[in-house]
Parts: sequence; C-alpha cells; structure tokens
Amino acid sequence: MKKLLIPALLSALILGCSSTPVPDENAGAPVESRSGVTPVTAGGLDARGLPRELSDPKSVLSQRSIYFDLDKYDVKDEYRDLVAAHAKYLVSHRDFKILIQGNTDERGSREYNLSLGQKRSDAVKRSLVVLGAKEDQVESVSLGEEKPKNPGHDELAWSENRRADILYRAPDGRGEF
Repeated sequence: MKKLLIPALLSALILGCSSTPVPDENAGAPVESRSGVTPVTAGGLDARGLPRELSDPKSVLSQRSIYFDLDKYDVKDEYRDLVAAHAKYLVSHRDFKILIQGNTDERGSREYNLSLGQKRSDAVKRSLVVLGAKEDQVESVSLGEEKPKNPGHDELAWSENRRADILYRAPDGRGEF
C-alpha cells in the first residue's frame, strides 16, 4: 500500500504545482472613455497596461511634464514635489522603468537644442536618482525641438515646449515607450 501511496502523492503534488495560468475573473476589456481620460480596465490597468494611479487625473503621478525657463535646465522648485512623487513610485516599484524625454522650443540651432534637451532630461534623472530611484530604472534622452507639445510660434507655445516628459514602462513591457 505504501508503494502506491508515495507515487500517487508525488503525482498530485506535481499536478498541483502546474504553471498553467488561472484566468483573472476581475480583469475585463478596457472601458471606453469619452472624457479624454485614458481608458481603465476592470483589473486596475489603463489601456497601455499601466497601473491606474499613473493615469488617474486625480493622482499627482498622472502629471508627467516638468517645464523649464528659457535656456535653463535646472528643475524649478515648483516641480520638486512632482519629481519626488515619481521617485517614490519608482522606489516602491523597482521593476518599473521610465524614459525622460528632454524637449526645447524651436529657437536655437538643432545641435544646441539637442544638447539642452539632454541636459534637461539628465537633470530630472539626477533628481530621481538622488531621491532613491535606481540608475537602471531611468533613461534620459533628448528630442530637442522635434516633438513640440504646442506647434505655435509665440511665447505661450515656446513655454509649453521647454519641458522634460516622463514615460513609464511596466515590467511586462507594456507602457508608453
């Protein structure tokens, strides 16, 4: 009897540890939104596969742009709390990564704007790392003047284009970049 019991228990143990995923009954199809807000699935993820807290307009983490003064790349005091909130999120979610895209307005040469955009993205990256994010969680790049938020040619447009944008990527590769 013992000889039959041990193989039966081992078989039950192996079958019980199967790696077949169990469907999440709470996950559903994305919910359509007509309000301009990113759609959210029933499982707590938005349409890009990011946690709701990163796209909920009521969350500070949904704010992803840090704006700069003309020809400057220091993070202004008014954005320090925003950067700190993103750093805190990265500290508590070590498997998430972000890409910081440095942008400039259209004034200045292409080379100057690429350099200034890189300095802006690097400044935000340094702040995040000082506040606890891991170096390998944060990548910084420059887009220079190539991706304007506002296509206008006046001070209002230029002020909206002098920025660094934060984009998230989830551990499963879904996200914004």
